[in-house]
Amino acid sequence: MSQLFGLVPAGQPVITVPTTIVSDTSFIYSILPSTSPSSTKPFSHIVVFLLPGITLPPGAAAAIHLLTPPTNPQSGDFDIAFLGALGHGKSSAIFKLSGDTTSAGVAIGIAIEPEAEVAVKMEQLAARTSSKALVPVGGGGQSHGGPTTLQLAQRIISNAFNFLSSYSGTTVGGEEVVPLKAFEQWWRKFESKVKTDPTFLERDV
Repeated sequence: MSQLFGLVPAGQPVITVPTTIVSDTSFIYSILPSTSPSSTKPFSHIVVFLLPGITLPPGAAAAIHLLTPPTNPQSGDFDIAFLGALGHGKSSAIFKLSGDTTSAGVAIGIAIEPEAEVAVKMEQLAARTSSKALVPVGGGGQSHGGPTTLQLAQRIISNAFNFLSSYSGTTVGGEEVVPLKAFEQWWRKFESKVKTDPTFLERDV
């Protein structure tokens, strides 16, 4: 089964089909440059989640990587940056991206790996993030007075939860589920609201 994950780049439709299936446990989702004049602003956040009904194998986690065009074109390889992971008890996450995501396009790589290996990557990521926090934040940092990435994520999740809760049902086994169509309907409404009022998430709700 190749449809395991869903991706939502801010301001773009949901992506559920990988562009490239590297192996049974490794997938690449390409996000092409926008060709619409009204969508030339690069997105800075992306949501990654397990599709409804999908669970990772025991002892496994999904490592999420950002793949960008190489800084050295002669190498021919993508520049790879580890963003974070999904795992048991964490079926979705929102990631902040840096750099130009509009003109060049980016790709998200997802690999199902042993939890222990992913845990090491998470520790290394936390160490790098901590060291960067010790120096002044430059132009790419959070502006003073605006919501943090965590606050934006909480508001998006809250918006989705409030909408999807009315569509929840229960399986024969008593497990609560939400149809994927309901999520797609929420996304269309959410995207329309963002286009109408791009700053609504930045205000207190």
